Amino acid sequence: MQKTGIVPPLRLCFFMWLVFTIEFYLDVDLGYLGIYPREITGLVGVVMAPLLHGNFNHLASNTIPLLVLGGSLFFFFPAIATRVFLQAYFFTNVLVWIFGRPFYHIGASGLIYALASFLVFFGLFKQNFKSVIISAIVIFLYGGMAYGLLSFDERISWESHLMGAVVGLSTAYLMRRK
Repeated sequence: MQKTGIVPPLRLCFFMWLVFTIEFYLDVDLGYLGIYPREITGLVGVVMAPLLHGNFNHLASNTIPLLVLGGSLFFFFPAIATRVFLQAYFFTNVLVWIFGRPFYHIGASGLIYALASFLVFFGLFKQNFKSVIISAIVIFLYGGMAYGLLSFDERISWESHLMGAVVGLSTAYLMRRK
């Protein structure tokens, strides 16, 4: 399989920025397309939530980690990257829809937590040199993300962070022999 590196996460970031630009120039808020837990209409958010961001800072703070973590996944583990990325994207959002608080959950942070968690735990489960080094680098660069699991800010979807971390961990465990 060909190494695609940064291309898939770059595409997602392009769409995140495109949606934000459309919202900005048309002066519309598409937040209602986010995940609204346990409501049928909130299921559209399973697909749309990572593309939606509340403001420029929210979008910018999701872009760099998505490029770094997603690029690392696709560059170092190309044989499993697409499957891991799609599971991180969809399973995280489905779990937020099931377990989240009743408000609109938007942003790509759940996906980012899933990717970071996968890269850390995959190295620990796989225990080969490359995977362990990648785990160590992710912990060094993004270890502070653990504090996001304990956020008490009502505007932050800690559920997305937690569900992403759980999906990343479980995906790493299930893929450890791949």
